[in-house]
Amino acid sequence: MKQYHDLLDKVLTEGVETGDRTGTGTISLFGTQSRYDLKEGFPLVTTKKVNFDAIVAELCWFLEGSTNAKRLNELGAKIWDDWATEDGELGPIYGKMWRSWPHKIDHGMNTMDLRFDQLREVIRQLKEEPDSRRIIVSGWNPALLPDTSMSPSENAEKGNQALPPCHTLFQFKSYEIDGARHLSLQLYQRSADLFLGVPFNIASYALLLQLVANMTGHVASEFIHTIGDAHIYLNHVDQVKKQLGRKPKSLPSVKLDSEATIDNLTPDMVELVGYKPHSAIKGEISV
Repeated sequence: MKQYHDLLDKVLTEGVETGDRTGTGTISLFGTQSRYDLKEGFPLVTTKKVNFDAIVAELCWFLEGSTNAKRLNELGAKIWDDWATEDGELGPIYGKMWRSWPHKIDHGMNTMDLRFDQLREVIRQLKEEPDSRRIIVSGWNPALLPDTSMSPSENAEKGNQALPPCHTLFQFKSYEIDGARHLSLQLYQRSADLFLGVPFNIASYALLLQLVANMTGHVASEFIHTIGDAHIYLNHVDQVKKQLGRKPKSLPSVKLDSEATIDNLTPDMVELVGYKPHSAIKGEISV
């Protein structure tokens, strides 16, 4: 995971100190890209222990199309609780956008409310039109963005997203190489908490890439992580420096149940093999 360490170091040395929504303050650098080759191992950070079970639970939750934090709790993670209503609602966040994008079609006097499953369309295209340059999933719906004058839970109560999506758009690309189809995934993330959030994001999208590749007869190739505002919170600087002083270890691998799909993935279908990280480094989340 030298790529991740290089990104941390680059932001520390070249970034600009700036304010932010949470009032914590960050060191920020705009416009970065890192590439992770899954043939070299599963890209789970080893210089601190990362809660892989929570990553898997969250991805299962997204794939279900769920937007309620209590359902995520049932799957084994509490990472969205701080922004939810008392009933656990978060509004139409990632899962809703991925699996049930809302749109309307006007037919004269009649208006049809429809829902579009972006991930199901990804699978169709990769099977039927693998050379397409349009295999894209978007989480950014301007009509549903939160009102910045209200809290996340107040926005969710009004039917808006509790938080605007940080990972806003991702694209798959298939290439035929030496008679086999290889699949890569690029994520555009508008805002990235490098210490706490990005290790989750890298592993989550690498796992999604592996799942989709398995479903469509591809070899999982690269996860490309493109970031808009890459930042380190000021209350994470000491932790980042501690992490940069550690030597990365060998990457683990992930085994997926052969029956796993975007429609049925559960945590027990995912096995992490050979993960031997350094100890955890605590950091406070900025809400």
